Amino acid sequence: MHRDPDVNTARAGAGRTALVTGATSGIGRALAEALAAAGATVGIVARDATRGEAVRTAIGATTGNPAVRIIAADLSNQADVRRLAAEVTASFPRIEILVHCAAVYLPRRTLTADGLETMFATNQLAPFLLTNLLRDHLVASAPARVLIMTAPSTVKLDFDDLQGERRFRSLSAFGASKAADLLLTFELARRFEGTGVTVNAVHPGLVRTNLMRRAPAPLRWATWLLSAAPERAAAAVAAIALMPEYADLNGRFFKSGREIEAPAYTHDPDVARRLWEVDTALAGEPPAPLDATAASGAG
Repeated sequence: MHRDPDVNTARAGAGRTALVTGATSGIGRALAEALAAAGATVGIVARDATRGEAVRTAIGATTGNPAVRIIAADLSNQADVRRLAAEVTASFPRIEILVHCAAVYLPRRTLTADGLETMFATNQLAPFLLTNLLRDHLVASAPARVLIMTAPSTVKLDFDDLQGERRFRSLSAFGASKAADLLLTFELARRFEGTGVTVNAVHPGLVRTNLMRRAPAPLRWATWLLSAAPERAAAAVAAIALMPEYADLNGRFFKSGREIEAPAYTHDPDVARRLWEVDTALAGEPPAPLDATAASGAG
């Protein structure tokens, strides 16, 4: 499966509603604009309401689409995620596209208001919780698509020290959160099977964003020099979110519109279920029931 990242998705989003997290900068912001330009109603999630309003105004002016709404939420905070889900459910009759773009990298271990390591809480637990809270809304809006932005991380999760309490290395912790996102993608795909909702992961490649601004200087500079503009990556993600040839694909991993292989570890259903149980305990969100395929470990 391949589509040119510069594909013209004009009006392909007409009549659809999308929710994009991390939408005030980088890929999230470029994607929100691309979806608005395609005619979709777009909810942009921003931690900072003032920045979010500026982005909303800019996207409306650039695309001529007034159907762009800002929803302020700190995704590292579970209470904010729950409030966000409630507001989305109340404000949008349907939601056909949910894209998890929000992510953080921090050089030192910090804790959220819930007492969790910040990168794990933001990069992994927030997509788990928000998708589960919006599950019924997504199913009722089917056909619907969920996309999780991640990377082909080969870091294996240390379930005995998932929060980095005993040993914390920032790059390893970040990589673990990205591997966890792949595990989450494939487990969600199994659990949504047969509902009309598809769940896929997307690797945007190296993109000029603020994500690694706190990384060590050599890594930060190298990443910036080798990175592409976010608009190109966003065009490819918009195609996956909108175009019909991707509609029935589930549990896949894409880069530049092409399907790529995820590390074998991230396809292990036993590891995915263990992570699901941990996420459920941390978030207090009852897991969606497994269907027969997922229960058997197939897929």
